[in-house]
Amino acid sequence: MYQLNQIPSEAKIRQYLRQIIFGKNMFCPNCRSRNVYATQRRYRCRKCQIRFSLLSHTWLSNMKLPLQQFWLILWCWTVQIPVKQTIACTNLSEPTVRLWFDQFRTHLPVDEQILETVVQLDEAYFGGKRGYALLMGKQIGTRKLAYHILSEASPAKCDAAAFLQTYVKPGTILHTDGSGIYKKISDWWPVEHKVDIHKKFEFELTSEIEGMFGVYRTFIRRMYHHVTRDKFPNLVGEFCFRFSHPELFRNPRQYLLIALRLVPTA
Repeated sequence: MYQLNQIPSEAKIRQYLRQIIFGKNMFCPNCRSRNVYATQRRYRCRKCQIRFSLLSHTWLSNMKLPLQQFWLILWCWTVQIPVKQTIACTNLSEPTVRLWFDQFRTHLPVDEQILETVVQLDEAYFGGKRGYALLMGKQIGTRKLAYHILSEASPAKCDAAAFLQTYVKPGTILHTDGSGIYKKISDWWPVEHKVDIHKKFEFELTSEIEGMFGVYRTFIRRMYHHVTRDKFPNLVGEFCFRFSHPELFRNPRQYLLIALRLVPTA
């Protein structure tokens, strides 16, 4: 593993983790008592007598990596270092790197956006014969995205209507291409519908959402090289979350502030 200036000391990482998980004052994750004491990097609660570690009640409880190596692989993921470069940087195997990237992605919070004002909506198909259709909307001039994944190749009008009903505020101005699934869509949901006819070389009304599919493909090709069918939904979710909330991917600490929490005890 390489030593980089971006990776704090183990003591500093422990300090960050303690602040993120427990805040200003240490407490027992079982009974919430503050009457705890430390012993050899573990803690014990004087009230309920349980022993616990810094990470024992989080989704990192079974982690075997040294803290600095964990921080390095998380840094690689947050700043979009490609898988192959991460392997070389961390000295971890490709299955291990991909497994950790999957873990980081899985623990992103749910982010359901409601789009309004002026929204561009389009569909694309990914994955060959057994792939997915992807409906994606973008509120123009912002970083707000919403998406819906379908298991069939061709979305229908009911799919477009369901997307609007879930993610688009009534009264919004909706821009689409001339696809039949959007024909008279305002009869299904109260939007002001405007259309680009691509056969007539009209692209102004849908330029931002058309560009997002290209940005997504570049993200996958650059960072992951390829995507398997089972990973596609989660990777779309990661891409949209990164696009909508870039401030949360500046460094590992920013990510952990939203992703690392105590797991409630039974």
